[in-house]
Amino acid sequence: MTQDSQAQSGGVRSYGKLIGQWRSQVQFTTGGFAEVKDLEFMYSFNLGGTMTESSNYDAAPPVPPAYGIWRQVDTNKFEAKYEYYATTRPENTSLENIWSGWLPATRGVLTENITLDSEGDSFTSTITYEAFDKDNNLIVDGGGIATGKAVKLQFD
Repeated sequence: MTQDSQAQSGGVRSYGKLIGQWRSQVQFTTGGFAEVKDLEFMYSFNLGGTMTESSNYDAAPPVPPAYGIWRQVDTNKFEAKYEYYATTRPENTSLENIWSGWLPATRGVLTENITLDSEGDSFTSTITYEAFDKDNNLIVDGGGIATGKAVKLQFD
């Protein structure tokens, strides 16, 4: 059943509350990102189940935003899955190699379980992060678990 037909048939109706832009404070409790104490994510959840995520650390090293999907799993409960590519600097930092750009290194996959508050203006979440090398092998010590606290961006 599509989200639109759920709304029309009286099924789960809170999916629309997630659509929009959000800012979240994220704290990893395990893995390599646990040392980072000021990590923030910006999300855009779109009608139709796609999403984009970017963090305040996207420039260290340079990485593009994460792209993903989301779905409602229960009243005020959602699941998001999004992926990004990480880069590494060129081995030789001569001017010639700098112009060739940062090179592909890993791929990250994040699965987030979101619980929306009853008003639909904040959520809490748990995030599982997995890292994969260029050959798509899981990097066992590269992942981690995090919690998030988000607020919906709104005009005052």
